Amino acid sequence: MNQSSVPIRLLIVDDHPVVRDGLSAILSTQPDFAVIAEAGNGREAIQQAAALQPDIVLLDLEMPEMDGVAALQQMRAARPDLRAIVFTAFDTDERIVEALKAGAQGYLLKGAPRQELFGAIRVVHGGGSLLQPVVASRLIEHLSQPSPASPPELTPRETEVLQLLARGLQNKEIALALAISERTVKFHVSALMSKLDAGNRTEAVAIAAQHNLVEL
Repeated sequence: MNQSSVPIRLLIVDDHPVVRDGLSAILSTQPDFAVIAEAGNGREAIQQAAALQPDIVLLDLEMPEMDGVAALQQMRAARPDLRAIVFTAFDTDERIVEALKAGAQGYLLKGAPRQELFGAIRVVHGGGSLLQPVVASRLIEHLSQPSPASPPELTPRETEVLQLLARGLQNKEIALALAISERTVKFHVSALMSKLDAGNRTEAVAIAAQHNLVEL
């Protein structure tokens, strides 16, 4: 327990009133915690954080008007030393990474034992970070996966050829559209397949779409 006589000031952010009430009741059982405010969406959270300067924001991710990640980004932009713990039902790799990039120092799943939540608040308030074991294992799994290759750099002409390939045009049609020779088109198509590491034109277009180089 925190031995300081000054309690840890908490802002609870969740769009479900019953969850907010429950959290407030549970946290208020600890003499070193003080729930100073509640918010039902990201915009309210930003306003409350700016007005009340809580020590820790305990927030959900999925909320109306503005989600937890976007709200946390804005709160941390206004106050970089703000400490936050995500308390949510969402355990997908993407959501965990998004929250940590936004500046969350803790990530717990709803359903965690109350002592785990108490401990997380005290650890984060003390300057540490805490991820629930199941969250940490998911994050490690995610980070151990090879990251997708970055998109290749294409010349302006290659980009034009690629756009026409994506429309299903043949070499002769591409040559007419760009007012270049069919031989030059073949050269560009070959270069595209090499840069995209594709075995054929269809695969080249599919890979390009994955990299957002073209829209199908």
